[in-house]
Amino acid sequence: MVEKLGIGREKIVELSNYLYKNYGTTMAGLRAVGYDFDYDDYHSYVHGGLPYENLKPDPQLRSLLLTLPIRKIIFTNADRVHAIKALSKLGLEDCFEGIICFETLNPTHKNTVSDDEDDVEFLGSVSTTTSVAKNPEIFDIIGHFADPKPGATLPKTPIVCKPQDSAIELALKIAKINPQRTLTDSARFQLFFDDSVRNIQAGKRVGLHTVLVGTSQRPKGADYALESIHNIKQALPELWETDVKSDVSYAGQVAVETPVIA
Repeated sequence: MVEKLGIGREKIVELSNYLYKNYGTTMAGLRAVGYDFDYDDYHSYVHGGLPYENLKPDPQLRSLLLTLPIRKIIFTNADRVHAIKALSKLGLEDCFEGIICFETLNPTHKNTVSDDEDDVEFLGSVSTTTSVAKNPEIFDIIGHFADPKPGATLPKTPIVCKPQDSAIELALKIAKINPQRTLTDSARFQLFFDDSVRNIQAGKRVGLHTVLVGTSQRPKGADYALESIHNIKQALPELWETDVKSDVSYAGQVAVETPVIA
């Protein structure tokens, strides 16, 4: 934000908090208030300095995932490069059917907000990001909250991401998952795991059974709460029951699930 967009360093903390709180991610908020940038450049810059070396193989989680006899799909706001690198470091790259990531829900560099999701179809290829003209007007979100004006509203973001209900609904559509199939079904369970309360509550709003990871305290919107993802079998042993088993195996690396606009 300082080096690429020229935002004053003294504004960063307050601005970031407003953007994250109101748009789900700082990136989505920056685009909403009028900043333009290449999405791939943004992700490369933000993730480029992360200490991936701190991630170590997790054989316990790998064993749990490989023996879990239901479909397993990753849904992340991060880009595909970050997701694949993290999975590789953890030794989990062959434990999932696919990845629904930033590029999946944002296949082109859009500068308009569209509610039309009917033209999205699943494809395995990756769309090319294109650039758009920079918006010369920047919305002052700090001033908006410091001195609220009657009737003033926040601008919308062109980025689709959690915790937007529409993002989760689109991810379900791409994965061909019907959220109305609940734990009472005899076929297979459909659970949404996340470490964000906001994301969990969004998942609940669209009809999913939800599991909050990282705490044993179960907030509103969470059907289950796990202190650690490693506790999944103790908390949900029914997932391993034979009557819900299906032939699920993944060879090689996970596929990145990316739609294109027709």
